[in-house]
Amino acid sequence: MVFSSNLFLFYFFPIVFLVNLILPKKIKNLWLFLASLFFYAWGEPIYVLVMIFSTFFDYNNGKMMQNASQKKKKRVLILSIVVNLGLLFFFKYANFFVRILSGLGLNISPLNLALPIGISFYTFQTLSYTIDCYRGKVKISQSPIDFGLFVTSFPQLIAGPIVKYSDIETELVERDDGIDSYYEGMKIFIGGLFLKIMLANKFGEIYNLTSYADASSGLYAILKLVAFSFQIYFDFAGYSKMAIGMGRMLGFHFPENFNFPYISGSITEFWRRWHISLGSWFREYVYIPMGGNRVSAARHIFNLFVVWFLTGFWHGADYNFILWGIYFFVLLIIEKYWLKHFLEHHKTFGHIYTLLLVMLGWLLFEATNLVEISNFFTTIQNKPFVNGETVSFIMQNIALFIIGALFSTPLPKKLFSKSKEYVQIILLMVAFIISIAALVSGSFNPFLYFRF
Repeated sequence: MVFSSNLFLFYFFPIVFLVNLILPKKIKNLWLFLASLFFYAWGEPIYVLVMIFSTFFDYNNGKMMQNASQKKKKRVLILSIVVNLGLLFFFKYANFFVRILSGLGLNISPLNLALPIGISFYTFQTLSYTIDCYRGKVKISQSPIDFGLFVTSFPQLIAGPIVKYSDIETELVERDDGIDSYYEGMKIFIGGLFLKIMLANKFGEIYNLTSYADASSGLYAILKLVAFSFQIYFDFAGYSKMAIGMGRMLGFHFPENFNFPYISGSITEFWRRWHISLGSWFREYVYIPMGGNRVSAARHIFNLFVVWFLTGFWHGADYNFILWGIYFFVLLIIEKYWLKHFLEHHKTFGHIYTLLLVMLGWLLFEATNLVEISNFFTTIQNKPFVNGETVSFIMQNIALFIIGALFSTPLPKKLFSKSKEYVQIILLMVAFIISIAALVSGSFNPFLYFRF
């Protein structure tokens, strides 16, 4: 059940929201917890048991740390890390390593495991809780229902943002879910819905028109890559906004996940703006504990390598994701040790350089094999740079590309925030109506981050 579906928009969420509105505060968490389990079980009737296990396993780990000695706390933390990462490894990476071993000549049958939706996200959430309990940064939860809601909350369950327990610790007990919260959340939600339906889906249709090998010109292949770059941004950023908006309507303040990454002037800045909650998680729980940048140059490079290897591998159990992570590791090392000051003084160059390298990164990210990457460069090299078909394609889609570029900047948000309230309401109604009309009339409605 995706957010951008008729079932969710017209049945599930309205029912959940209206019931939550009339329930007394003391049972709202129970209602939202049960609704979240139903939401997940709708698409994953078996794997909901894995999520329930993770939830109560780490709730119990937190309770075991209460008033425990430091030695016992450490044992409990190690148990939590081993079991959580063990589950993630088994479901997400076992088939990958079976393929490797089979390639080495070992006769091992593939496990053919389906990936539980959202396991990468809720595993990191429960781990953040046990780590913060060990560090004494959060109060240990005394309610399995409150903790269960933290883990399973349906707005951010399957695709983030990754919410740490400290982000919503107080709101699990007392939160404002009145009319002002509803209106603020609705604005964010409709904005995300618009990005998902009217931009991500449209760019996805363009991207799927042809393969790189069949592109009729070099420019057509480049525009296909640009379309994917817009699709993955608006798809994930739009979905994150919908999650944040729904959370706000229910009284929660989830962290921002995107901050217009395509306006960045460096790769470093790009990763401060893209998938912010994931970057924050790796920085707080991996990079800083390893020493961060307060170490020797060699150790700093090693720390960055570990973080970016894990970042790539987190996204998927395949070679292209590992290479994608290492690709950005190399770029970041070059920036931090050689290009930092140059980029600070040459903003225009930095912006163009960043966009080009990020798009090349998306080429590696989306490739299922090296042949696809080779086809992209072969088409650019061996086919005419532009032809009549490409000109026709540009004329048909130039408005969409201009709108995509515009909405990749803060300008529409600034203009909206400065407009009169009645203008905002009209714009929201128009955005909602055209998004729903496009959703009802179209059949193309993928969500890229389901596979992560």
